[in-house]
Order: sequence, then structure tokens, then C-alpha cells
Amino acid sequence: MKRMMNITKVILSIMLFFYFTSAGAQKKSVQEYKVKWKNISVLVYTKNGKGYIHDNRAACTAAIQEIGKQQGFKVDVSDDAASMTEDNLKKYTLVIFNNTNNETFDTDEQKVAFMRYVQAGGGFVGIHSATGSERQWPWFKRLIGASFLRHAKHQPFKEIIIDDTHPSTSFLPKIWQRDDECYFFKEYNPDIHVLIVHDLPPLDDKDKPAYYGGTSSPSVWCHEFDGGRQWYTSLGHDSATYAEPEFQKHILGGIIWVIGKNKPLDYSKARAKSPDDPLPY
Repeated sequence: MKRMMNITKVILSIMLFFYFTSAGAQKKSVQEYKVKWKNISVLVYTKNGKGYIHDNRAACTAAIQEIGKQQGFKVDVSDDAASMTEDNLKKYTLVIFNNTNNETFDTDEQKVAFMRYVQAGGGFVGIHSATGSERQWPWFKRLIGASFLRHAKHQPFKEIIIDDTHPSTSFLPKIWQRDDECYFFKEYNPDIHVLIVHDLPPLDDKDKPAYYGGTSSPSVWCHEFDGGRQWYTSLGHDSATYAEPEFQKHILGGIIWVIGKNKPLDYSKARAKSPDDPLPY
């Protein structure tokens, strides 16, 4: 009997060792991700169509430039849809839609070039109002993960981290206190992996979403769509937010995940011919 108890203790110790080892391996700090930053080039895209334009774009751009300086990657900035050509996009590891809104492309040719970039493995990051971009284009809404519906009035609210192993969340407290616009969405891509949700019960808003039982709704997510990787955060209305080290780390974590193994673009997988090509699903 004593021998059996000793064997049981040994087995239990081994199980606990592997459990905590694997858990620790899953939850890494952003510094632990091995990225060859000198090989990374990022395009920060800020074009807006007719309608509301956020005044936070300069602050967001400055934050990404600061992140690039710290990590050692190249950052280009453009508000010109003419930058959306195949030859130009080939230069970038990922494209960041920085608070874009409304119509962000001028021509179908630009849209197809962007589709082909994603299909070749190009990465995409969307920040705050980027979900208000291209609201009539089904492919783009699938890419970014959802389409902006409305937001509650600006106020303090709680964000709940539901995946704390992701590089954009692993350093955050379980309850992340924010003072921002609480975004609500429609037309979700069913494949998104939700990382953070809004805590709805305490929120001051008379028309809280009824989906998800009315207790929470998606705020930050990631997924893979049509050949590339995508990450989106709904937070970041205020210019001052982008100067917060914690929020910069949040964006950096999204960039890290989108980069992944940093495989080179493979345009043999790009097949788009029209913005209205059939969706993959």
C-alpha cells in the first residue's frame, strides 16, 4: 500500500510538472516572442472616406512609429489609396488600418491588390474605427472580423480578458479598466477568436446588445482569413490612449501574433480577380 502511495505521488508530481510547464509555455511575455524585427516592414494606412474622421490618427501613428523604433522594424505611413498596389504592398509584412473609416479604397483595382496581398499571406491589423471601413464590402468585413454598429457614450467600463495566453493580452489584468468608447458590432465573421470582451451589466447604455446573453460582447479578437492573419482591437478612441505603455504593448502583441512565423509572401496563392469574388465560406 505504501509503495502504491509513493508511486501515486510520483505520477501526480510528474503531471503537475507538465501542467505548469505547458501553461507557462503558453503564456509568454511579448519580449519572449522571437521575431526577426529587422526583416519586418509595416504600412500604417490612415485614409478616410466622406464622413466622421477620428483626430486620434496622428497619435496612433506616432505610437506605432515609437514601437517600431523600440523593436527595430520599419514603419511607412500613407493616407493615399494609390499605395494599394501589388508592387507596393509586396514590401510589407503587415498593413495596419489606423482608425480608418468609411470608404478607404478609391478603385476596384486597389481592392483586388489588397485582397491578393492577404491571400499571399500578408498580415492585417485593425485599430478602433477600422471596423467602420468599407461597410458595403463583404470580403473586407470578413477580413476585419465584424462591422461597426454603434458605440455607447464615452465612459469608464471594464474589459474582461478571456484568453490570457495571447501576446496582446498575456500581461493584462483579468479585469482591464478602460475609459473609452464601447463599440458594438454586427455581421461577425463566425471564425473570429475572441480575446477580450466588454463587461456589459455595469455599462451605462439603454440598448445593450442582447446577444451573448446580454452580459458581454466581443472587443478584441484575432483570426486567420483567406490566407493571412488578422488582429483587431476596438479600443483607442482617445489620442492620449496611444501614449500609454500598456496600450502600446497591447498593439505590439497584436503585431507579433499577426507576424507569426513571418513566412515570405507567396503570390502563387493569390487568386482575386474582383472585390465581389465568392467568399471562402
